[in-house]
Amino acid sequence: MPRGPFSHRPRGDAHYMKPALSHVQLVEQLAERGLEIPDADRAIRYLRHIGYYRLSPYTIPYQIHDGSHQFHPGTTFDDVLGLYVFDRQLRLLVLDAVERVEVAVRASLTDIMATSAGGPHWYVDPRHFGDAQKHRRLLDEIREQCSQQLRRQAEPTGDPVTHRSALEHYLTTYATPELPPSWVMVEMLTIGQLSHLYSNLRPRHARTAIAHSLGLNEAVLSSWLKTYVRVRNVCAHHGRLWNVGLGVYPAIPADASVAWLTDRAVFDEDENRRKRLYPVLVSLQSVLTTVSPRSSWSQRLVQLLEQHPHVPLRAMGLFHGWANDPFWTAPLAPLANSPAESHNLVPRG
Repeated sequence: MPRGPFSHRPRGDAHYMKPALSHVQLVEQLAERGLEIPDADRAIRYLRHIGYYRLSPYTIPYQIHDGSHQFHPGTTFDDVLGLYVFDRQLRLLVLDAVERVEVAVRASLTDIMATSAGGPHWYVDPRHFGDAQKHRRLLDEIREQCSQQLRRQAEPTGDPVTHRSALEHYLTTYATPELPPSWVMVEMLTIGQLSHLYSNLRPRHARTAIAHSLGLNEAVLSSWLKTYVRVRNVCAHHGRLWNVGLGVYPAIPADASVAWLTDRAVFDEDENRRKRLYPVLVSLQSVLTTVSPRSSWSQRLVQLLEQHPHVPLRAMGLFHGWANDPFWTAPLAPLANSPAESHNLVPRG
């Protein structure tokens, strides 16, 4: 019988028998597999504070793929650690861009809907949503957050430095309407809830206007938000990003008005690139060209890869010369030509 889209895949039938090993035993095991570890105590310290399970996936690119888990000759502990450090820096950089996109969507959503679709509490009206059940679920989730806020200890007031949250202020000041205004509500949403809300908006002109404010079209923004939900979760939980299978990837825009690589065939040449991190990175820079045009994000991405020349590029969907595309170099020109930027007189975006 064929499986439905939400049915469970079968479990494995083996019995887990691997023993728990001490940090000393784990370092010895790595050494037995051919990893060069000049300072065992240092390696033990890293395993203690990072965890072998978290670090072990970063050993895979350095192993001989014959099932033996043996390392290529000359591989050092610092090679593995360097890849781990790179991935951490990459997560922070990607999270920086995702934050800017997420904030821009929140702002555009509430600005457009509150001014054109019924005022501050537009979102309580089911007529603005396509799926009534999803809309009811959204309202239930917002009510629950309001209830949780009132069950907490009151936030302090009277301190000129410490200010109450907007939700605390609304709930302890106003009896009606029951739920807070749009500009408070959108700040309560997770990026997943934000993605669902956007996709569930009934007025197509509103979805289009929100997308246009980010330099995109409606279909592209819907697709990219779904990807960013997954990416943000990986980053927020400190997961492996550089070569992880995300499972959901951003649509490649056919609309020439959407900022994209000059070589638009780059993902047609190698299907592997479409299912790696590279299209995610391109999509983030695409939005930044609109919402943060003076951002140095692309420059920092290029610099990060230059600082880690041994990172396997193919695992990210990258290739030799990827940074030469004008899509990546164009954002750097204003920064390079700006006296203020060159003398670090203004903060970088």
